[in-house]
Amino acid sequence: HLHRNYNCRNFFMKLSCTKMEDCLIEDQTTFYSKAEHYWKEVPPTVDGMLGGYGSISSIDINGSKKFLQKFLGEGQGKTGTGCALDCGAGIGRITKRLLLPLFRTVDLVDVTQEFLDKARSYLGEEVKQVENYFCCGLQDFQPQPERYDVIWIQWVIGHLTDDHLVEFLRRCRSGLRPDGLIVVKDNVAFEGVIPDDVDSSVCRDLNLLHRLVARAGLNIICEEQQQNFPEEIYQVHTLALR
Repeated sequence: HLHRNYNCRNFFMKLSCTKMEDCLIEDQTTFYSKAEHYWKEVPPTVDGMLGGYGSISSIDINGSKKFLQKFLGEGQGKTGTGCALDCGAGIGRITKRLLLPLFRTVDLVDVTQEFLDKARSYLGEEVKQVENYFCCGLQDFQPQPERYDVIWIQWVIGHLTDDHLVEFLRRCRSGLRPDGLIVVKDNVAFEGVIPDDVDSSVCRDLNLLHRLVARAGLNIICEEQQQNFPEEIYQVHTLALR
């Protein structure tokens, strides 16, 4: 979910924390249930998925495609194109435009059943390439071992606590095929952790994100900043992990 960059305001209000758990005013159960409630009220549209920034969808997809294609193909160390997982898939915006054209089959996981129901019509003719729709929060989701060539995780890690994110990335790691890839694409804070009470999420800085990736036993093999996004939103970075 895209967010405006409120760093200046939050800096003066001292809302920035050094780790995500320090930002939680309520307990974890409330943190997750508030997010679920928020997404239940969001319309199942591209604009809804992008918090009113539907106009940047093509810029986002084109940047992701350029990034991902560097790793795909035949040969040693290259990532296969058999099966991909779209995490926090919503109505399937990324599945439709990025993953289905590149992979034989795709699975979707999202916490909101209405979005997954909408995906079946939104994905059009290519819907037959989708094998599974999992309605589940990522903190509880268990990818099938060695099933996926690529696990794509975009604009959703802010809905997980630090510990749950580490545990989820570890499970994703075991869900990869040989030479498989985990891609995280998300908002990045300038410093610390910035909570967003509207959708019950946080935005972490790069240092913290790097530390959590390392805790999960993964290496960053490539990292890029998404270009040509509106200036008023957070920077968005894409990380390829193995």
